[in-house]
Amino acid sequence: MTNQELATCAIEGAPIKVAVINNGNLGMVRQWQNLFYAERYSSTDLGTHAHRIPDFVLLAESMGCVGLRCDAKDEVDDVIKKAMDINDRPVVIDFIVGKDAQVWPMVAAGTGNDEIMAAALSISIQRG
Repeated sequence: MTNQELATCAIEGAPIKVAVINNGNLGMVRQWQNLFYAERYSSTDLGTHAHRIPDFVLLAESMGCVGLRCDAKDEVDDVIKKAMDINDRPVVIDFIVGKDAQVWPMVAAGTGNDEIMAAALSISIQRG
């Protein structure tokens, strides 16, 4: 939430890997507005896809880390490999995803962990 941990990891040489799943919004707030408030969105769009605010690559570099960005599905493996090859300092990968990408599983307010919500998943198996 504050990114100060990145500075500590860089100072200590901890080669952690951080994945930012960047949907260009205040993601969890938008998800709640989508699921519980009939898509009445309010003040969640950060416009980060157009303006890169915050620019997580530059933020990572300002903290002494390596910053990488992945803009497309076909780049995922290459970017992850590049990150895994860096072992002398932290790496932050800014994965750009669609504005409606959500985080699962989740627990709604006022419910217990026994009422965990998960996304519906459709799996198609092709047989040859």
